[in-house]
Amino acid sequence: MAHQAGPTLAPPPLFSLMWIAQRSVLQKPVGTHSSNIMAPSLVYLPNGQTLTVSSVFAGFAFKANDLNVHNSAFPPGWTIIIESQDDLDDEVAVEGQESHNGPRKSHTRRFRNPTLHGDHLFISSISNPSNTDFKPATSPTRQIAMMLWATLWWYFHQPKPNPHITTNGVNDHIPEAGRPKGDWRIHIKREGIFKGRHLLPKLERMGIITSEDSCVGESFNDRSGEGWTRMFASQRGFWLVDPRIFLFTLSPTTHSPFPGASPYPSRPNSPNRESFAISRPDTGGEMPQGLITPQAHSPGGPFASGSHLPTYYPPPPTLFTFTDTIRHPIRQKPPAQGETFYTRYVPSVNQFLSFRIASLSPKSPTHRGPVSDSTPSFLPPGSGVTQGSLPSIANMTINPNDIDLLHTWMNDPRVDALFGMAGPRHVQEQMLREGLNSKHSFPVIGCWDGKPFGYFELYWVKEDRLGRYLSSHDYGNWDRGFHALVGEQEFRGPHRVKVWMSALVHYCWLADPRTERVLLEPRVDNKKFIDYLQDVGFYKEREISFPHKQAALMKIRREGWEAPVL
Repeated sequence: MAHQAGPTLAPPPLFSLMWIAQRSVLQKPVGTHSSNIMAPSLVYLPNGQTLTVSSVFAGFAFKANDLNVHNSAFPPGWTIIIESQDDLDDEVAVEGQESHNGPRKSHTRRFRNPTLHGDHLFISSISNPSNTDFKPATSPTRQIAMMLWATLWWYFHQPKPNPHITTNGVNDHIPEAGRPKGDWRIHIKREGIFKGRHLLPKLERMGIITSEDSCVGESFNDRSGEGWTRMFASQRGFWLVDPRIFLFTLSPTTHSPFPGASPYPSRPNSPNRESFAISRPDTGGEMPQGLITPQAHSPGGPFASGSHLPTYYPPPPTLFTFTDTIRHPIRQKPPAQGETFYTRYVPSVNQFLSFRIASLSPKSPTHRGPVSDSTPSFLPPGSGVTQGSLPSIANMTINPNDIDLLHTWMNDPRVDALFGMAGPRHVQEQMLREGLNSKHSFPVIGCWDGKPFGYFELYWVKEDRLGRYLSSHDYGNWDRGFHALVGEQEFRGPHRVKVWMSALVHYCWLADPRTERVLLEPRVDNKKFIDYLQDVGFYKEREISFPHKQAALMKIRREGWEAPVL
């Protein structure tokens, strides 16, 4: 997200000291929250970069880490002011319901733990890297949007507040479990950096903040702020916005000591003659991440960008075609073999979860994405060494290739009982070839910190076999489903299942905003799997009789989904 050049704001003294703080003492990851929320937190962004969040007067300071570990720095450091208003939840109440006792007064206090509707924040100051090392962002709005997005990433990883609303005594006689629930929101104040007359409107257009006041307004004075004083970000809305819209990196200057490629971020600069001459590591036969990467060791993934710009592209326009007499939208091509298309740090297990396209390569595809393994926090400037190029379990090619993985997994009696694809190696190879050649689905390998753990198939319901057993009102043109198996014993267990289930649903929402439902059809006797689905928000609508099984039709709707399991 590039921005226009502007003056570098000097950081406050405490923040400038924090900028040089040692990372070695700041290793409390977000998600391992204790009662002292003011302790320094290490925030893992989905592109592999980290931020240190520390308490300062009236708020928190965010500092970019790994200035020399990655090929270029996360653009800014910044401070936020965040406060809570007690009893605000009581004043919000249920929409359209008036209080019998009148509005209750609230008082503002220092933020300690999230509240349902009572938290307010704004960015108070920014500390940019030196202009001699990095080119100023060419779009200040996008830079500020990224800072706000990273702040909300931290905030919505905090413990969730009680969702039940108290309504000024109206429902005091009702047990808490029977009281109405509200969406978790944080209000964005038109103060500090957000005071600019065009900034909040731009952030609203980008989808990161919103307001229930959707009218034009009567004021002719665009400096009045009318209509922009009650902006907020909700937990549900935050997780439905693609992070590729916001994450980007600054470009180093010609004489900068920092290397020039981008960190764990998918699409590069336009190829040129020189780029074809760059030697590139063996990727196991699959297409390299980001097509032609600007440096030999630049890691790929959904955030990789040689241009340092955001990697989000809107979905294509809707065009229709026919497959076996079924009229359906023309589907966009999936990522390439071996390419990672989803990655996210999961604080509850202290590992990165990622999904990549399965590969026919005789070699094990190299993992190109972040891992939680610790690496040196400082490398010499200009060394060209990155985390992706340092030896680690994730990037050592000691894993079997995908066909061998599938052969092992499918011949496990536990897996065969439900998947039914046991047999010699050529059986799984043919299954994978058919999956890669399918126009309505694609095969996926799930990984924890780069280590494969399971096999998945993501499909469009309308062209899938499932669509033939449903009526048209059961699904839409963009609704999806998936099949799943966990092959590695060490990665089984209820919590991990819920994490990757919710992550696959999360990907479906992000991949196309027109997807409104995700449908699954597990066998009715697979009770454990059905229970897991219900734990993450699916509901059983009815049963379907396939020729080969009796299935439970499980659904989850976008409007009823809140967030991935953390």
